[in-house]
Amino acid sequence: MTPLIQPLFAANAAVYAIQNATIEGKITVLALLVLSLFSWTIIITKFRQLLIARQATKKFLNAYSSTRDPLDIKRKGEEFDGAPAYQLYIRGADELTYHLEKNPVTVKGERRISTASFEAVKVALEEAAGAEAMALEKGMIVLSTAVAGGPFIGLLGTVWGVMSTFAGIAESKAATLTAMAPGVAAALVATVTGLLVAIPAMFAYNFMVTTIRAITQELDGYATRYATQIVHSYVDNRDLEDKIAMALTRSELGENTPAI
Repeated sequence: MTPLIQPLFAANAAVYAIQNATIEGKITVLALLVLSLFSWTIIITKFRQLLIARQATKKFLNAYSSTRDPLDIKRKGEEFDGAPAYQLYIRGADELTYHLEKNPVTVKGERRISTASFEAVKVALEEAAGAEAMALEKGMIVLSTAVAGGPFIGLLGTVWGVMSTFAGIAESKAATLTAMAPGVAAALVATVTGLLVAIPAMFAYNFMVTTIRAITQELDGYATRYATQIVHSYVDNRDLEDKIAMALTRSELGENTPAI
């Protein structure tokens, strides 16, 4: 084995390639390493966040299902930190409690809220659901950038390095393997680094997107269920019943009216 080829088969092949890289190649590798650092920070942080979210949401939904009163958990003072559904619940409960205290409607001796106040509660639930979805997706742009941009940045460094190598060979007029190998090896390390950045980010991104979508769908389903239970327990439905009765009356009159 020749002295030139031997380092390429050794354990320090990457070090050998980086040592022979051009300034442009080293800058490219450095940029990829910085991107990898951000990528792995997001991966570790999001894995922890999603794990806590799944576990805390499961506990919260079990506790919520064990009671019939939408405000029971708030009155007990139970907390489920890290659960997106709990954050939505507490936002809606705070808004509902405010309207029960400030704009109450008495129905058969019980305090309730009007349909107008319930619209405000629904807006609060929608805002909370959107905020929780944004919190779950926060930082995912870094992973998508690593997946899409890592290989291209590495390819840019490789093409630039090969171009510099061939330019140097043309100037020295010595087109031999001895002259070409160090430059080509140094250029290829940028592509290898780009792939090492992109591949873990791709698997993590796909897993996290699927998990976030599942949590978001679960959150939307819970928001609908929560709003329905608020309607049944705390909303004055007399005006709705009047509207339904009027609609039925008009329908019956329309059906019984002879055609002209």
